[in-house]
Amino acid sequence: MSTAEETDGETPWEEVTPEAARRLLVAAVDAFAERGYHATTTRDIAGRAGMSPAALYIHYKTKEELLHRISRIGHDRALTLLEAAAGREGTAAERLAAAVRSFVRWHAQRHTTARVVQYELDALGEEHRTEIVELRRRSDAVVRRIIGEGVAAGEFDVPDVPGTTLAVLSLCIDVARWFNAQGSRTPDEVGELYASLVLRMVAAKH
Repeated sequence: MSTAEETDGETPWEEVTPEAARRLLVAAVDAFAERGYHATTTRDIAGRAGMSPAALYIHYKTKEELLHRISRIGHDRALTLLEAAAGREGTAAERLAAAVRSFVRWHAQRHTTARVVQYELDALGEEHRTEIVELRRRSDAVVRRIIGEGVAAGEFDVPDVPGTTLAVLSLCIDVARWFNAQGSRTPDEVGELYASLVLRMVAAKH
């Protein structure tokens, strides 16, 4: 499925301008998801965008710059979702459920994009990889804080907060690998299922 057809009805990458740069980025996401970063050429990307290879270099100096732009936008969006859930009113259980629900829903709705964002990290150059790793650490810290607050409040029974945080995030991220928009569950349904599973993982007291 093209990133232009993913399941939430919004225009993908609308913050990327001009239009030619957006088309190239959408084409790159599709190509990276289908073939992998290393097997994709700039000619592949330009061809999917209906442009010449030379046109790509007007907007992106390298293929790696394209991957970095995709990864940065995706990780920023994911972090924003988690921070919004963490900052809402409610108990730790309610906030953790909201965080998981929105994080999973994004990985399902944007499953093609999310596969590239989450699984092509090692293809980034050192400087860009360091930047993205820091964003991932911040996402980890948001979830870890919610779980830690739940433990402190007596809501959760979690002997290993960092390990549990890693397990929760890994569970959510893996949705991008298997989700099928033609399958039996919608992104909202998967989000609800995973929120329930995570609350069981932390032994939330209802």
